[in-house]
Amino acid sequence: MQYLKDGAARLGLKLKSQQIEQFHTYYRELLDWNRRVNLTSITEFKEVQLKHFLDSLTVTLAFTRHVISEKLSLIDIGSGAGFPGLPLKIAFPDIKLVLLEATGKKVAFLHHLTQKLNLDDVEVLAGRAEDIAHQAQYHERFDIVLSRAVAFLPALAELTLPFCAINGKVIIQKKGDIEDEVSQAARAIETLGGGQPEVKKIEITELADDRYLVIIDKVSPTPTQYPRRPGMPSKRPIVDKGSLK
Repeated sequence: MQYLKDGAARLGLKLKSQQIEQFHTYYRELLDWNRRVNLTSITEFKEVQLKHFLDSLTVTLAFTRHVISEKLSLIDIGSGAGFPGLPLKIAFPDIKLVLLEATGKKVAFLHHLTQKLNLDDVEVLAGRAEDIAHQAQYHERFDIVLSRAVAFLPALAELTLPFCAINGKVIIQKKGDIEDEVSQAARAIETLGGGQPEVKKIEITELADDRYLVIIDKVSPTPTQYPRRPGMPSKRPIVDKGSLK
């Protein structure tokens, strides 16, 4: 796990031997389950260390270390194989984490993995963000809302901001040229209670392929009609007329 250890050190994180062993277990279980369930196309040991584990830990660049190490509540929207939520939980075991995933086989993997890693304060939640966000125990309840999903940013704003508490943060991981996408998301972010987004480029040697964090502070309540019914945020994203080409 030297690639992960070196990359984490660049982020200011010193992983303990127990945490490294948890990441080893994560890798073994990911490969085993991936033979039966489509979890990831990235399976080579070095690539998993960098493009899954280390990439997940870059979320810490949105914070000072002492902030994220407190007992904060996080929800990972569309968690898939557990990224970025579970690597963050391994690195910061005091956080309270909810993993939200709609695909049943991936939910089963997340249940299995959290037990295998002996993680406390982790809830695996099966369902769609459009439905779960309207439930009182999840609506505007989280200090940090994460998403690594490759969806259009205006849609992701509608799927994430309803979960975020006032004064909390939404952190969305993106790759490539995202300037236009961030601009197109301005109306959705404002409508859903977010402030001016901050775009932070990931600048560490191990990840040199234009990765960004889009950081949105929650400044006002999300109107109760949002998110709209399943599928609507992606089919009809909240954008200014004429902004979609």
